[in-house]
Amino acid sequence: MGIVKISEHMHENLRIASDALSRSINAQAEHWMRIGMLAELHPGLNHNDISRLLIRAELAGGLDLKQLSELADLSQGFKPHAVAGAKS
Repeated sequence: MGIVKISEHMHENLRIASDALSRSINAQAEHWMRIGMLAELHPGLNHNDISRLLIRAELAGGLDLKQLSELADLSQGFKPHAVAGAKS
């Protein structure tokens, strides 16, 4: 665990969102980081897809970057061992 410094403005946004969604400020920040991480890794997924992916990851034992990437690849039909441009 570490300390992450954020702006006062973002902290206020976190406080408002965490109150509205009945989460701690830290839990809200972690939720937004998960969503953002997956959105950057898989820009083709929408928020609904990402939410389902997070639920599947939790059911599979927790949040792990490698596992999330593999689940996202499977949900998009991506073959991790396929080479771009190679014929199947």
